[in-house]
Amino acid sequence: MPNTELPRDLLTVAEVAEVMRVSKMTVYRLLQSGALDGIRFGRSYRVSESAVQQYLATFNPQYGAAEKAG
Repeated sequence: MPNTELPRDLLTVAEVAEVMRVSKMTVYRLLQSGALDGIRFGRSYRVSESAVQQYLATFNPQYGAAEKAG
């Protein structure tokens, strides 16, 4: 049986929108386009903190380095 353990740092769409300082609709668009990785549970999504950090690092490589440093 494959390992199906989920990350413990899952955020809701509203939480991701707050972290990224964008609207929830923008987060939904990013999820639907595949630009942001997420997991769908029924009609809702969950996104890991690491996926948000990876997405933000694509625009500012220093963001990912700063998160790892401290």
